[in-house]
Amino acid sequence: QVQLVESGGGLVQPGGSLRLSCIASGFSFNTYRMGWYRQAPGKERELVAHISIGGSSADYAESVKGRFTISRDNAKNTVYLQMNSLKPEDTAVYYCNAYMNAPRYWGQGIQVTVSS
Repeated sequence: QVQLVESGGGLVQPGGSLRLSCIASGFSFNTYRMGWYRQAPGKERELVAHISIGGSSADYAESVKGRFTISRDNAKNTVYLQMNSLKPEDTAVYYCNAYMNAPRYWGQGIQVTVSS
């Protein structure tokens, strides 16, 4: 059974930081690219960042470049998203995704709220 379980979300003030984690099971984690998406109320789901199978390369949405960092630990079947200098517009439900030719598996999502 495939599972992607996100953790680390919550409420943070503008300028603060959060680290999201996603633990994967039920598939060969180290053969999939991994990504983080987000969906704000009334908006479409958008790609935030994705990382290569080995972790050596990553791409980011323009809106988060320089503030967010994606990383992975294949020994722990885990992908992370370090989010710094958070802004109110980063408020969304964040989803972990496993990608092979197309988005294949999704986590249940975790809420991140940036507000004073």
